[in-house]
Amino acid sequence: MIIGLLNQKGGVGKTTLAVHMADALARRGCKVLLIDADPQGSALDWAAARTGEPLFPVAGMPKPLIHKEVPGLVKDYDHIVIDGPPRVYDVARSAIMASDVVIVPVQPSPYDVWAAKEVVELLHEARVYKPDLKSAFAINRKIVNTALGRDVLDALAEYPLPVLRAAICQRVALAECASVGKSVFETAPGHPACAEVSALVTEVLELNA
Repeated sequence: MIIGLLNQKGGVGKTTLAVHMADALARRGCKVLLIDADPQGSALDWAAARTGEPLFPVAGMPKPLIHKEVPGLVKDYDHIVIDGPPRVYDVARSAIMASDVVIVPVQPSPYDVWAAKEVVELLHEARVYKPDLKSAFAINRKIVNTALGRDVLDALAEYPLPVLRAAICQRVALAECASVGKSVFETAPGHPACAEVSALVTEVLELNA
């Protein structure tokens, strides 16, 4: 299964989510490849900061040929996670065309909801060529015990994409592990963030079941 994380707006936490989803899949015994399709190379930076054995391979592919190159890699992995780029339309389109499921991370803010229109339009275009493409919003960096999380659900209802039930809350533990190339599953086992990521991955897998 190929999972793309796409949003034309930067700063929504795509890389953190991609890294943790890849690790959650690897911890289920799956062979996973993480593709960094962002020219900024944040996932590659994360991998480079790590000491010791990698959790999974990370490959840089910030070019509009992802949908042509990924099919040749599918046979070697159970799952491929693509960390998509912001504002690079040709690469984003290629990542979408390569994916079986596209997850659109959205922070609970009006700006994120407005910006989601761009990626929703790209998904609509892609379905002309990939009618079976699955997609959904994922609430990321939800602030616990605030009305913002509820408000964003109402705002996203105007788009033709479902919103996953599982949400990732704003957690310091998720940010802290990035600088050392680790995941929260390693740095803080049992942390609520681990359960949130695991629940999100389960729901994403169900989308393509």
